[in-house]
Amino acid sequence: MSLLTPREGATVNCPRCEAQLKVEKYKGIEVDRCPECKGLWLDHPELDQLEDTVMDDDDLKGTMEYARRASEISCPKCGVLMTTFNYRAYNLPIDYCPDEHGFWLDKGEEERVLELIKQRTKDLKRSSNAEVEWGKFLGRMGSRSFMEKVKDLFKG
Repeated sequence: MSLLTPREGATVNCPRCEAQLKVEKYKGIEVDRCPECKGLWLDHPELDQLEDTVMDDDDLKGTMEYARRASEISCPKCGVLMTTFNYRAYNLPIDYCPDEHGFWLDKGEEERVLELIKQRTKDLKRSSNAEVEWGKFLGRMGSRSFMEKVKDLFKG
């Protein structure tokens, strides 16, 4: 459940354009979206939940934060200046609250997160398949028939 719901009596404004955030469901997760700029507030665990809709193995996702720097926006929950980082070493800057209230994603960045995690999944599968094939190749190199062919080549 979102920490910013109006049911709790708190109105929370967009850190970009000051419009009041509206609660909605996105990929089964209750999030807070700006009706004006279409940015998205994810409470702290919700970014991981969003990624889990594509891949839920945290060990394979890799490090989330690269190139941290000061943000130009404040946390809509507590007002503290947020921090910006490059998401999982990609050129996707995401803002987060240093007090772990959550993450701010500008319009469309939630889709980009999903695309990047999907690509990471494909890359890991391709890498795993290449490793298996390399192992098979090395196994064939050690076989008697392969070694006989190499000997015949040099006798030749």
